[in-house]
Amino acid sequence: MAIADDLKKTLTDPTPLYFAAGTADLAVQQAKKVPELIEQLRAEAPARIEAVKNTDPKAVQDAVTAKVAEVLGAIDPKKIGETAQDLALRGVGVAAEYAVRAKETYDKVAEHGEQAVRAWRGEVSEEIVDIAVVVEPRPEPKAETAAEPAAEAAADEQPAAKKPAARKSTAKKAAVTADDAS
Repeated sequence: MAIADDLKKTLTDPTPLYFAAGTADLAVQQAKKVPELIEQLRAEAPARIEAVKNTDPKAVQDAVTAKVAEVLGAIDPKKIGETAQDLALRGVGVAAEYAVRAKETYDKVAEHGEQAVRAWRGEVSEEIVDIAVVVEPRPEPKAETAAEPAAEAAADEQPAAKKPAARKSTAKKAAVTADDAS
């Protein structure tokens, strides 16, 4: 039964759909920023191209060679094993931390998707309704509206009060017809 319950819960959980809706909504929001980024790159591109053209290739080569020599000189073969084990343990911790962050992000995007779906449907969020009830109490019903349902209820009761006429039993008729035949 546990498998069936888990399957039912999985199939009825709307969170993955809200996650997809949230992802789509965030993608649309980011896509709206693309024209601004293109304009910014167009404005900065000529200056960057000039900087690359004016850079001396020999200076870049010397800087890269010096950095590689520095990194290779800092490597100690004895500590490589210890460092590898330490990095593996850190990797496990980092993986667990990223799993928690991924779940939190998933929940945030799903919540954003739920809000987006509500906005697409034109629904008002529950918080706004609660605030509106506090700020504007519901008006009291008028006497006319209360009288109309009462009149309708009375009209519905009248037909229910009538009972159909009782049917005569067929046994008496059969007995009467048997006596007449004799």
